[in-house]
Amino acid sequence: MIRMIQNSSAGHAKAYFSDSLSKADYYINDQELNGKIQGRLAERLGLNGSATKEVFFALCENINPKTGQSLTPETKQERRVGYDINFHCPKSVSILHGLSNDDHLIEAFQSSVQETMHHIEADVKTRVRKQGQYNDRITGELLWADFIHQTSRPVAGSLPDPHLHAHCFVFNATWDNVEQKVKAGQFGDVKRDMPYYQARFHKLLSDKLINLGYQVRRTDKSFEIEGVPQNVIDLFSKRSDEIDRIAKEKGITDAKELDGLGARTRANKQKGVGMDELKANWRKQIFELDDQGQGKGSEILRFAPEKERTILDPKHCVDHAIEHGFERASVLADRKILESAFRYGIGDIAVTVDTITDQFNRDERIIHVKEKSRTMCTTKSVLAEEQHMVQLARHGQGQLIPLYGKAPELKLEGQQAAAVKHVLTTPHRVSIIRGAAGSGKTTLMKEAVARIEEAGKQVIVVAPTSEASRGVLRSEGFESAETVTKLLNDQALQDTLKNQVLWVDEAGLLGTKDMTHLLELAEKQNARLILGGDTRQHASVVRGDALRILNTEGGIQAAEVNKIYRQRNEQYRHVVEDLSKGNVAKAFAKLDSMEVIKEIDPLNSNEQLVNDYVAAVKKGKSTLVISPTHKQGDAITNAIRTELRTIGILDKKETQVTRLLNLNLTDAQKSDWRNLHAGHVVQFSQNTPGIQRGSIWDVQESSENTVILKNEKDQTVSLPTDKSSLYDVYRKSKIAVSKNDTVRITRNGFDEKNNRLNNGQLLQVVSVRKNGDMVLRNTVSKNQYQLKGNFGHLAHAHCVTSYASQGKTVDEVFISQPASTFGATDAKQFYVSVSRGRERAHIYTDDKARLLENASEMGDRESAIELVTKKKPSQDIIQQHIRQDVNRNLINKPKAMSKDKTYPKDRSYEPGI
Repeated sequence: MIRMIQNSSAGHAKAYFSDSLSKADYYINDQELNGKIQGRLAERLGLNGSATKEVFFALCENINPKTGQSLTPETKQERRVGYDINFHCPKSVSILHGLSNDDHLIEAFQSSVQETMHHIEADVKTRVRKQGQYNDRITGELLWADFIHQTSRPVAGSLPDPHLHAHCFVFNATWDNVEQKVKAGQFGDVKRDMPYYQARFHKLLSDKLINLGYQVRRTDKSFEIEGVPQNVIDLFSKRSDEIDRIAKEKGITDAKELDGLGARTRANKQKGVGMDELKANWRKQIFELDDQGQGKGSEILRFAPEKERTILDPKHCVDHAIEHGFERASVLADRKILESAFRYGIGDIAVTVDTITDQFNRDERIIHVKEKSRTMCTTKSVLAEEQHMVQLARHGQGQLIPLYGKAPELKLEGQQAAAVKHVLTTPHRVSIIRGAAGSGKTTLMKEAVARIEEAGKQVIVVAPTSEASRGVLRSEGFESAETVTKLLNDQALQDTLKNQVLWVDEAGLLGTKDMTHLLELAEKQNARLILGGDTRQHASVVRGDALRILNTEGGIQAAEVNKIYRQRNEQYRHVVEDLSKGNVAKAFAKLDSMEVIKEIDPLNSNEQLVNDYVAAVKKGKSTLVISPTHKQGDAITNAIRTELRTIGILDKKETQVTRLLNLNLTDAQKSDWRNLHAGHVVQFSQNTPGIQRGSIWDVQESSENTVILKNEKDQTVSLPTDKSSLYDVYRKSKIAVSKNDTVRITRNGFDEKNNRLNNGQLLQVVSVRKNGDMVLRNTVSKNQYQLKGNFGHLAHAHCVTSYASQGKTVDEVFISQPASTFGATDAKQFYVSVSRGRERAHIYTDDKARLLENASEMGDRESAIELVTKKKPSQDIIQQHIRQDVNRNLINKPKAMSKDKTYPKDRSYEPGI
């Protein structure tokens, strides 16, 4: 693992040096390694050598230790002194190094750290703000002090565990060769690309270890050495376990807060312990580790037998990275792709970071576009797919006779009436209705469907999710509503579309593949296609913001319905209207003036939310608690359940039932046997030879040759990894359930009486038996469901993500947005969350200014079309690629993207135009 932590105080940096860097985390007489000053800037300044206190302190004060003069032109009181980039070995490597009698492992580690730091150094930039310029320039020179430590901080009452790690404290200085002076560095891109550097570091280190004779196995975040059992790794993770435990108790999830927690919970250092004494203690702990009580601890740690494996080549790594990355995105940074390719190559020295990088740069499938400070990529096939989708939609324009020559009288008025008239009188095969959250889209839809049926046409209604279709739409009177997936896989249902009308609700959740299939189906069946949705709410999980692309790039006109009806309070309604138009700052100011945004203590971030939520529940209000991240949501859930149990709403008895946590692997990841381990669970969504749809299987063993599955009847089969789209992979866990708990169904399925359960459905626990069998109830329809304790696909729903909240309406919504969630915060998330309430919204944050900054980010995923049309014509080779690889009659030159800084301009009309 690599972490990058900013230090903004000279005093803090000096204290950090004295307390943590210059000494080991435990005062050990014979294991400290002296820190060194490194980097090309250090060479330029003649500072290579030991990282003494005098040198380090001078650099903290922005002083050149050689001259006594200022290092960079400006020395502010509160300035970015530098960054601690710390490298951590996999625990198995630390354990083997701690027990070894030589330095071969620490030398491999140090070498990998140095190579990675020099790679980071080559990327560093400085700001250029002279003569009207506003950009960053690569400098390629840094100055850092590195310190190697071999143990972790001890847990109180214990000696420290083996933990080989390095701190590279990078000072905020670089050499600008153009201006011929030392200036402050620009580290934003380095911070952004840290996952890439981490994957590169892991690949470098694992290759060196393999060359030393070790075998490695890739893990979720890194790798481990074969032959070091997991229980030994767990044994020497005391410090991590302690921090995780305290963080869970306090509800802390933010990385910065976790760092602070680590500092505050450190045990006092002690002196006089030698490395020989530590090694003896570690061996003793291993010897005593014996689950069977048979004294076999001395045999636990051993070298793994060598295994024969298929040799990878660089193309395999890049193939995997492309398949994995472009399943859920149309455009990716080059380093995001390389990160995935490096990780895929861990465990095989036949491929290196250099050969993988070279293969990636030469791959003719990939289109590279320089975009500001980084290179963004798409593929020819992704671009062709989007172009084909756009062309299909354009081809249907003006091809049909309108349903009505003149729109009939309607019960609706204003924008809603104008939108209905649009779909009734349009000659186009494809039309879009963009309805803002709470604008009465269902009312509009009912009126439109009635008039279409009066014109002699049947309307087939579908939606991307089962909850939206079989749940919400059916409850609103569209009794035959189905999912898009059902339509695309049911020939009989497709045949009913002949010369009729297909209405897709929540069409903003469609990816480019499904949208293309729907367009092809509409053309084949000569059907009209009406797409209702909101491009400013959440988009599809899979690749492509299809509805937005058709509107902004395809030029398909959208009828705009943005008058809000859901919010009963006028001020609140105006806030949602602003958010629906992308005016986040204006909406934020109104929320602030309404005292909706409440600043909280970051170390006790959930108390006020829980109190306010419980008060609303006691008043009989319908409520929804939202967090952008699952991790923060889990912390809030625990706090809410504790309080509900205290006041008697939640039953005091808890029963542990099975929970299956979807690992959300891409098809590429599911096809890689190294990602499936004994204990994982596989469930099939489609029939395949010897395996029934819906069946659940446990992974027994996983190897390069096969992945063996076993079901509850002890039948075994081999997993068809070449059909990875047909199954999902889960990790088995437990969830505590009490009477009156609110739970959410996490996968489509059926209860014990064959009643359908929809993914995303919220239900209340009526009763739960000791064996885990439950009765659940829909609090609106009052329908009841019976589940076995091993059903698996459910989660607490006291707090949900904004994605899961989309389409729901309550009296009051409570939104947890501490700084730890800002990585998942954008305009879409903020808009969806705030717009769920009828009466009131409550927002809780520990950093109001940064919340506004992150909530103002557009959140739209860039399309391949948008990426390539940014290139200047003189540099553009994309059309050449397309002419070579794609049938010309499917490709039209796309329109340029709008320059609107908040949202691409919707191609829509207002009533009366």
